[in-house]
Amino acid sequence: MSHHIVEFRDVKFRYPDGTSALNGISFRIIHGESVGLAGANGAGKTTLLMNLNGQLLPTGGVVSIGEVPLCGKTRQEIRKKVGLVFQRSDDQLFMPTVYEDVAFGPINLGLSQEMIDERVKDALETVGCLHLSQRPPHRLSEGQKTSVAIATVMAMNPDILVMDEPASNLDPKSRRKLINLLKGFRHTKIVASHDLDLILDVCERCIIIRDGRVVADGPTEEVLCNESILQENNLELPLSRQKR
Repeated sequence: MSHHIVEFRDVKFRYPDGTSALNGISFRIIHGESVGLAGANGAGKTTLLMNLNGQLLPTGGVVSIGEVPLCGKTRQEIRKKVGLVFQRSDDQLFMPTVYEDVAFGPINLGLSQEMIDERVKDALETVGCLHLSQRPPHRLSEGQKTSVAIATVMAMNPDILVMDEPASNLDPKSRRKLINLLKGFRHTKIVASHDLDLILDVCERCIIIRDGRVVADGPTEEVLCNESILQENNLELPLSRQKR
């Protein structure tokens, strides 16, 4: 399934104000891999994710999804394959009701009303929020907003699920529900998070970036239990691995 492969080749990104956020990042993620992305604040995680589905376009190097290189002309095609859940759910939820938010993507795919209804129902059932379909998003709890934001992406049937800090602002029960949901997603997933225990739970591989460069890449248990690597990158051992 080559269309599920994610590849960054010497990718660079510089913001209009001159800030250099990515400085030659290279990695390859194959179909079905679950990859955690870790790093201190300002390391470049969010910029990397936004280059994954065309929210931003690289200023150097190549981002490709399968055989398709990311550029202005292919941006829409790649967004159909790569579903991005933003760090702030409020950035993703903007319609009067939950149903309309989840239906927004399928509508823009040109699907029939019957298919739209089916996609919305399936996505909301997957995240356990079908009962919220007629609620206004601004009346939801943070955990519910996160679940609905995930549903808006799931309704697009993405090959690759990308999430930016999905556990922020979640209570323990909502966090566990999110972990179980991510474990059930069988396609490729990429999760950027400061919650290293979440990465340990749901990702078999972990990439650490610093100053817009990859500084560690390997099995999650090995990377996140290496105290010297973590200290060098202003990170701490996951709570579950700290000595009581």
